[in-house]
Amino acid sequence: MDDSNFDADAVVADAQAVDGLKDFGDDSYREPLEKLLWSLQYEAQLNAIGKSVLRQRVVDILATRLRVQSYLSRYPEILEEQIEAPLVIVGLPRTGTTMLHRTIAADHRMYAPLWYEVRFPCPALDWDFTAAGDRRITEAKAEMQAMVDGNPELLAIHPMDAMGPDEDIMLLEQSFYSFNIQAFANIPSFDQWIESQDHTPGYRYFKVLLQFLQWQKKRSGQQGQRWVLKAPHHLHYMDLVFKVFPDAKVVQSHRDPLETIPSLASLIAGMWVIYSDEADPKEVGRQWAGKFARGMRHTMAVREQLGDERFLDLWFSDTVSQPLQEIRKIYDFLDMELTEEARAEMARWQDFNRRELRPPHEYTLAQFGFSEEGLEQQFRAYRERFILSHQHR
Repeated sequence: MDDSNFDADAVVADAQAVDGLKDFGDDSYREPLEKLLWSLQYEAQLNAIGKSVLRQRVVDILATRLRVQSYLSRYPEILEEQIEAPLVIVGLPRTGTTMLHRTIAADHRMYAPLWYEVRFPCPALDWDFTAAGDRRITEAKAEMQAMVDGNPELLAIHPMDAMGPDEDIMLLEQSFYSFNIQAFANIPSFDQWIESQDHTPGYRYFKVLLQFLQWQKKRSGQQGQRWVLKAPHHLHYMDLVFKVFPDAKVVQSHRDPLETIPSLASLIAGMWVIYSDEADPKEVGRQWAGKFARGMRHTMAVREQLGDERFLDLWFSDTVSQPLQEIRKIYDFLDMELTEEARAEMARWQDFNRRELRPPHEYTLAQFGFSEEGLEQQFRAYRERFILSHQHR
């Protein structure tokens, strides 16, 4: 395999060679694939690791799509799985959404996507659902360890666990309709193009993958009542969340962008430097602050249109200081009983995952070209509605 060959036909051929499969189901993946590969080759300034890892990531995604299509052909009942009233946790990155998600996922009545499942949503073609070993887990642990080896500071920024619940943005990445690959490299042409597209195909395929994961979990003996999902990415496409999941219940977590956006930039910059020797932290700041400012304006517009009753608002300071009280609000919002068993499971998880067990996360605004005045201006409407008004209560 030629790591420097980002030609779409060559990448597709390598994916088809993995299992000898040819059928992708439809060709909705093809245009974003071609745009992405062009940007990776001509804009990303990838180092040797970046060329190898990111090309292989694309091959993995395509090979997964082929496997998924094979399963759908053999088990058409997968598409009959009902995704009932999913809980979708959103908010700017670094607002406590991970803690909320992982705490609620400790309730065994909830289905939650695990990191290895969102990275590799399809098992091997001969998986028998009873074998103790699943090569996806081995591959996911190795990949996560490689990221930490490439930049140990990542552990100070975000809790990483291949077997733990994680963001579903990587399921959206399976259609190439997501912003996830931009977290690894500077690919401005693809970024601009994908932001201008209708992401309905991505969200429809996202639902298919949730149906597939739910089918897998049931075959493995897990019985849940609903999904608990989480991704800041959904802020950009809240209209599509409700279009594809009309009965979704959305929890939105709030924290001042002056605190969250520089922290996000630190995380993204920590990824870029693994795969490119030319990574520019100020370009990270420019891209991602603008991206989430637009996303927040979009979600505020959707709230204006649909009404605030579709949303439950929580604040980061409360989530940190009284987590189980905030969790109770979520269960009331879902009209679910917060059982003693669930509370005990959550308390055990929170004790295990104490923030102080991880090293401190340090950065400055200036590193990423930010100023307080600039961020205040970008997020003015959001801060006035959800941050400043809350501070003055």
